[in-house]
Amino acid sequence: MNKITYVTSNKYKIKVAQENLNPLGYEIEAKKIDCPEIQADTIEEVAIYSSKYASDYLKEDTLKNDSGLVIPALNNFPSAYTKYIEETLGVDGILKLLDGADNREAYFLEVLAYTEYGKETKTFTSKTEGTIALEPSGENGWSWDFIFIPKGQEKTLACFNDDERWKFWDNKAYEDLVNYLKNKD
Repeated sequence: MNKITYVTSNKYKIKVAQENLNPLGYEIEAKKIDCPEIQADTIEEVAIYSSKYASDYLKEDTLKNDSGLVIPALNNFPSAYTKYIEETLGVDGILKLLDGADNREAYFLEVLAYTEYGKETKTFTSKTEGTIALEPSGENGWSWDFIFIPKGQEKTLACFNDDERWKFWDNKAYEDLVNYLKNKD
């Protein structure tokens, strides 16, 4: 069985990777290592750098995930700066920035970066569309879940329990990664 090291401690990410990749003969091993997080303008650049760093450091095939909230009305902010904005401005700060905005469209961009040891990194992208609520609501999840309303829904992600909430996320990145792995040899 081939092995891919998923550089994460997020149990949900590991579960999704296993569900998608185990049937293809890939064992997913999770490892948490300190990857430098570069300052870059795109989520893809951050994911590529982290996956390549981890692959070189561990001398293994690695998978790294990076994601960010993108709000077109704010010129696609915060994007690659999502974590920093979460820690500084937070949910209330984003709501203040959108105060009075007619366009509250938003999406989460998730980039899976797969690096075969010694080779170039390949990326696969998912886009979960929705809108930003006028005020926080819900009791589940964390951070942006309290203000992000998935497309086709009336309530924020935080209004759904864990088992329900994950069903709203776009899985295209995993589908594309699976197709890549099936056809690469």
